[in-house]
Amino acid sequence: MKHTVTLGFSPCPNDCFIFDALIHKKIDTKNYEFIPIIEDVETLNGKALRAYLDVTKLSYHAYLYCKNNYVYLNSGSALGFGCGPLIVTHSEDILHRFSNIEYRKYLKALIPGELTTAHFLIKKFYPEIQNKIYILFSDIENTLLTKEFDIGIIIHENRFTYHEKGLLKIIDLGEMWEKQTSLPIPLGGIMAQKKLGKAAICEIEQLIQESALYARHHPESVIPFVKQHAQTMSEEVMKQHIELYVNEYTIDLGDVGKKAVEIFCSEQI
Repeated sequence: MKHTVTLGFSPCPNDCFIFDALIHKKIDTKNYEFIPIIEDVETLNGKALRAYLDVTKLSYHAYLYCKNNYVYLNSGSALGFGCGPLIVTHSEDILHRFSNIEYRKYLKALIPGELTTAHFLIKKFYPEIQNKIYILFSDIENTLLTKEFDIGIIIHENRFTYHEKGLLKIIDLGEMWEKQTSLPIPLGGIMAQKKLGKAAICEIEQLIQESALYARHHPESVIPFVKQHAQTMSEEVMKQHIELYVNEYTIDLGDVGKKAVEIFCSEQI
């Protein structure tokens, strides 16, 4: 008897890379039939608040609000060093004046979703920034270039493209976390509903790990699915994205990854 499992993940290269083998049955999925729900991570964050999906990618920030219903898995995470959100601006004046706390109170900031880890880090390190607008992460660069807003928090592949558009990096929020904790920054993880039961959760966790390992060993097989959802992204940026966000912690959080997640989850929200 097949067990149907709804599986939410984003169209970003790292998620498509990880889940291709699972949803296209390039590995043995045992008694599970996975139904993919592909949405922007902030949309998935919102669905998780309603416990809408059985298994889903979530920002670790969103997970803090969903812990009653979900448990994080050891496989599938986007977590690491040198991969955190960046604060960028279009203005050298803003760049130079950003260190002034009183000045920061008046800045208009573009945030890639209220429940994203990027927003969590802004609240943690710069609570005085209160004038925030939440928009889709992929719209932040171009919206910032209109100069109607002062700063933007960029994530995902925009780490590789902001400078080409003339934007200036103010600070790396991931580096701030790393300096404070000496741990990798937990960006997003795969969560499973507790009601699935421990046995099923362990099996699904193992299947996700197998899918990620399959992609590592057969990249030529999974790249077409990645490209299908990468849209206008160049192949070079797509590959940089995968190299940055799919790493040893994606395969298995391990002791260091688990410690980073637990420290993150102990933060006040």
